[in-house]
Amino acid sequence: MPVGILRVCLVVITAIVNHPLLFPKENGTVLENTEEIIQKMKEREESLRLEQLRLEQEIAEQEATQKALEKAAEVVEETKEEKVRWDMWTALSMVIFLLIEVWRQDFQEGNWQDAGGEEDDMAVLGKAFKGLVFPDKAVLASFYEKRILGTTGDMARMREMVEGFADDLLEALRSVCNRDADMEVEDCMGVGSMYENWRVRKPFVCDLIVPFAPPEPYCFRSQIWCSGDCFPPDEQGYGTIKVCRADEDVTGCICDKTKLGEDMLCLLHSQASTTRPSSEMEDLLCFKNTQYLDADQVMKWFQIAVTKAWNRISHKYEFDLSFSLLDSPGALKIKFRSGKSIAFNLTPVVQYENSDVYFISHFPRSGLTADIPSSTHWFLTFAVYERRFIQLVSKTLPANACHVSCLQILSFLHGKQCSLTGPSGLTNYHLKTVMLHLLQARPSQDWAPEKLEARLQDMLKFLEKCLHEKKLYHFFVGNGKVPAELGFPIIFQRAEPLNLFRPFVLRRDIYRKTVDTFHEMLRNTSALINEYTVHIPLAHTNGIHKESL
Repeated sequence: MPVGILRVCLVVITAIVNHPLLFPKENGTVLENTEEIIQKMKEREESLRLEQLRLEQEIAEQEATQKALEKAAEVVEETKEEKVRWDMWTALSMVIFLLIEVWRQDFQEGNWQDAGGEEDDMAVLGKAFKGLVFPDKAVLASFYEKRILGTTGDMARMREMVEGFADDLLEALRSVCNRDADMEVEDCMGVGSMYENWRVRKPFVCDLIVPFAPPEPYCFRSQIWCSGDCFPPDEQGYGTIKVCRADEDVTGCICDKTKLGEDMLCLLHSQASTTRPSSEMEDLLCFKNTQYLDADQVMKWFQIAVTKAWNRISHKYEFDLSFSLLDSPGALKIKFRSGKSIAFNLTPVVQYENSDVYFISHFPRSGLTADIPSSTHWFLTFAVYERRFIQLVSKTLPANACHVSCLQILSFLHGKQCSLTGPSGLTNYHLKTVMLHLLQARPSQDWAPEKLEARLQDMLKFLEKCLHEKKLYHFFVGNGKVPAELGFPIIFQRAEPLNLFRPFVLRRDIYRKTVDTFHEMLRNTSALINEYTVHIPLAHTNGIHKESL
């Protein structure tokens, strides 16, 4: 209780002491402080108002920016939609264009392969053929019998003699070679016109190819222009041959395709296995400091080996053997004591995988043939398949079919014209390619012997068409209609067609000369044939015409 009274007294005293009326002078600045406070409050209010305006302005700018971003996003979205639509139309247009291009190429190739289906389709001859008096059936038959048919027996005897001697020469070559270091030579094969029975011009020359392989433990690994690797246009039809160890994986590592630094080492291959002495690779007939087989080195080795082999067996024969042509290293000539001679070509080749396509080191050159890119590029020959195709088709043709006769006559006419006006860009291989295309295009019955005149005109028309378009496609490369019985490698059938007349596009001078020679041959056809034809009475000729009508 006393404590409570004491607390009340203290409160009352405190209230009296702090009453403002008791100290009027000390509180005289209250009004002045109040005005100052009010002034500060107004300033604060003004600053707050300015801050509010600033914030409102920032909010407005942010809203404007947001709207702009939203609008830009809408524009981008619309652009994407338009781009998607445009890309779709572009892709669709591209697909349509590709389909049209594929159809056009198929259509052209179809017409090319079916060129013999209708004679009107091939009637594209120039002015030189118009008004030409072409020899009739009787004149052609007499010419063929008198000038060409008699050479068949000579070719057979020559083939037999050359093949027997070549086998003996190669056997001696194997005996003089080092089996552990030199190339292994296989048996030779006959190819070309002499073995397809359409050679007409003398001197007769047998073409023999000799496959060879490296000594163990090495092997050949080849790359061709149509295998997917990038080959320039001037290297189409060529390939390269790499000499590798049989246990070497040339596709699994890139250490031999790129230059490693001096301080870098391939973890898959030791230095001993990847680096071979230069002398070792040169002994394997490779180009200097490479693993690629060198055609020039191969021909030098082959010439030396043939010379050694001939020295070993020369005492058995009563003739001499020599190399006949400098620009054809495999050209050999047998010289008898009587003065007569026989020429033949013995050319080393490399087999492509397990097929009968071969890389050939050298082949006869012509004015149209482009220069070989390098001595490590080997040309591919399909001569074995060409011979097989002719044999296969001949079984389905009528007896005494005229396909070989047409080729022989055309080859004779062209050879005679070139002897008068000089060489042209056409070769016998081009003429044979024309026959191969027509053999595939025309039905079997069209090659009956009595249709010799019509088929010969077809070949001339087809050749004129090719010259006009500067396009004569290789028969096998890019031809999907090759008979399956031949076992022809599918990689070549799927390849792009190989134009044998491509050099005409680059060499206009040779093209002009070739066309002029061809037209001149057409104008001289009757004269060239009549020169070697026994005179046929007019009445007999008219009788034949009446029978044919």
